[in-house]
Amino acid sequence: MADVFVIGCVSLDTLHFASQTVSTVGGAGLYTALAARQAGAAVTLCAPHPAPLPEQLSLVAKRLHWIGPQVLPEEMPRLEIAHHGGGRATLLHAAWGAEAALTPDHLEVDLRAYDVVHIAALSSTQRQLMFLHACRERGAGRVSVGTYARAVYGETATVRALFDEADIFFMNENEANGLFGSAASAQTRPGKLLFVTRGEQGAVVHEGAQVTPIAAESANELDPTGAGDTFCGATLAGLLRGGRPVDAARNAVRLAARCVEAPGPAILLRS
Repeated sequence: MADVFVIGCVSLDTLHFASQTVSTVGGAGLYTALAARQAGAAVTLCAPHPAPLPEQLSLVAKRLHWIGPQVLPEEMPRLEIAHHGGGRATLLHAAWGAEAALTPDHLEVDLRAYDVVHIAALSSTQRQLMFLHACRERGAGRVSVGTYARAVYGETATVRALFDEADIFFMNENEANGLFGSAASAQTRPGKLLFVTRGEQGAVVHEGAQVTPIAAESANELDPTGAGDTFCGATLAGLLRGGRPVDAARNAVRLAARCVEAPGPAILLRS
């Protein structure tokens, strides 16, 4: 079975919908790891680990090999998001908490056993770049990276450096607009992969000069939180099973469509 090593965070989230408020778990690292597992990969998640473990994280601990610094539950990253429908949301509050406790010292000494290492969004792109260099030093073959809009527009040069050094990169259309001037101008060098998600419009796969659009799957959207990270994890698992990038992305779009139909990562925790 293919192996994925995910570096990122797990958060305790509060999500506001039109008719209800839900407390759930989240975090880019968590969604990526759970989606990769759901798509058939064996996954190690390197993230701050609360002790004692809150009940809402018990299912996560049963499904993932979870390593990382031990922290208090109240130190966990927390997000509060209001969803307005149609993919629109407002981030009401964000606290990175113990994310800073996660350092390269918590990585496994030898990463050569993993088919791919993925670095999910962290509090700064400079921290992601630090982890990327540490992963290379520990023998990581392929390194995948995800980003987010605040980093793209606030740390553009560093995101560009991260993009240039990564083997696989994930971003959404808004982020591609910020990094390349327009999503249509996005491109990557031969031998590297770029995946750009487009919400209800699906996704686009960039393989050097080859650009392939992937149609969206219909979904009864409730919670788009983590859809891009779900796509990322499922795509990585598909690639590691030997699938073509386009086929891996097509299957990942399907899983992301199912994920947005329930609050938080509920779909990814069902089996």
